Amino acid sequence: MVSMEITIIALALPDIRDAFPDATESLLSWVITTYNIGVASLLLLAGWAADRYGRKKIFLWGLLIFLVGSTLSGLSQSATQLIVARGIQSVGGALQFPAGLALLLPAFPIERRGMAIGIWGAMGGLAAALGPPLGGLLVGAFNWRAVFLVNVPVAAFAVIAGRSWLTESTSDDVPDRVDPISVPLASLGVGAIIFGIVQSESWGLADVRILGAFVLGLVLIAVFVHRSRTHPRPLFDLGLFRLPSYALGNLGTIFFVVAFFSFFVPFPTFVQGTWDYSVIRTGLAIAPGPLLATVLSPVLGNLADRVGPGVILAVGGVAGAASMAWHLAFIGTDPDWLVGLLPGALLLGVAAGASFAMSVSAVMRDVGPTRFGMAGAARTTIFQLGVALAIALAVAIVGRPEAGRVALEASRRGWWLALGCFAAQALIFGVFFPRGNAER
Repeated sequence: MVSMEITIIALALPDIRDAFPDATESLLSWVITTYNIGVASLLLLAGWAADRYGRKKIFLWGLLIFLVGSTLSGLSQSATQLIVARGIQSVGGALQFPAGLALLLPAFPIERRGMAIGIWGAMGGLAAALGPPLGGLLVGAFNWRAVFLVNVPVAAFAVIAGRSWLTESTSDDVPDRVDPISVPLASLGVGAIIFGIVQSESWGLADVRILGAFVLGLVLIAVFVHRSRTHPRPLFDLGLFRLPSYALGNLGTIFFVVAFFSFFVPFPTFVQGTWDYSVIRTGLAIAPGPLLATVLSPVLGNLADRVGPGVILAVGGVAGAASMAWHLAFIGTDPDWLVGLLPGALLLGVAAGASFAMSVSAVMRDVGPTRFGMAGAARTTIFQLGVALAIALAVAIVGRPEAGRVALEASRRGWWLALGCFAAQALIFGVFFPRGNAER
C-alpha cells in the first residue's frame, strides 16, 4: 500500500491541485510530506511497542488506523483536511513498518535473508509498478479521491488474513519503559528544516522565518543526540552507528531516496503538462521502469546472498546516474516516448530494483536479532525523512512551472540533483561499504 500510494499520488497531484486551486504549491507538498514526517516521528516508538507488546498485534492495529486515514483522505473537502487525514494515515504506517519487517526476518536463516528481502522488495516494486497505470485508471475513471480509497479493501483484507496467517512474536531483550521524547524531537527537527526548504521558494532563503526554522531544526536534532546518549533507556541506541554497514547503509539510502523521489514525484506533472499526455497515458508511459524493478528485485536478492548488498547497490547508483544523464540529454518539450523516455525509465528501473530492497539488506546486514525492531524502525525513519527531504527539494528546485521550455529547464535542475545523489550512492556502496555478507 505504501509503495503504491507514493506512485499513485504522483499521478493524482495535478488533479488535487485543480480540486484545491487556492492551495499553494508549498501547502500541497505537505500532502506527501506530512505522511513521511509523521511516520518517521513514530517509527522507533512503534518498533519498541512491537518488540514489547507483540509484532502481530501492533501490525494489525497499524492496518486498522491506516484504513481509517485512507478513508478520511478520500473524503477530504479541503487541502487542510487532506493533510490532517494523511497525518492519521502516518500513525498507521508507522505501526506497520517495523512490526512487518520484524515479523519477516526471524522466519528465515541468515543465509537466506537476502532472498527473503528481495521477494519482499519485489512486492514493493510490483506495487510501485501498478501505481502509475492503476492511478491513471482510477483518476481517469473516478477522480483523485480513488487513489486513497483503493487502500481500504487492501487494508481490510490484510487485517482479516493477518489474524489467521501471522504468528505473534516479541523480543525478550526490550525494556519495559523507554524515552518517548527524543526520536520524535529529531523527526520534528528534520521537519523544521524541510519546512524551511519548502518555504524558501516563496519567502526567500534570507527571510528570518526560514533561518529560524533551520536553527530550530538543528537544536532539536542536537537535543535528540544528547538525550540518546544520556538517557538510561534511550528509544534508539546510537551505538548501532558504530556498525560500519549500518552507518554507511543509511547514508547511502538517503542519497538514493533523495535521488529517486525528487525525480519520480514531479516527473508525471512534467509529462502531463508539457507533453500533454492524459493521466492514463502518463501512468502507462512511466510504468516500464517499476515493472523492470519488480522482475530484478528477487533476482538481485539471490545474487546479494553471494556477493553482498554493497555491490548491487553500487550498480544501482551507476544505473540511476545513467538514467538522469539520459533524461538530460534526450528529454525535450516535444513528446518522445520511445527514444526520450523509455531508455531512461528502464535504467531507473534497474536502479530501483537494485536499491529499494538491497538498501534494507545493507543496513540490517550486521544487526543482531535482538535489535531487529529498533534497527529496522530507525532505518525506515531515515528512509521516510529522506522522502520528505526529496519532496521539499523538488518543490524548492522545480517549483510549479506551467509548461514548455520553462518547465523543462526547471525539471532539468531537479535531474541534475538526482544525478549527483545517484553518483554519491554508487561511491558509498562501491568504495566504502564493507564487502561480503553478514559478520554475525
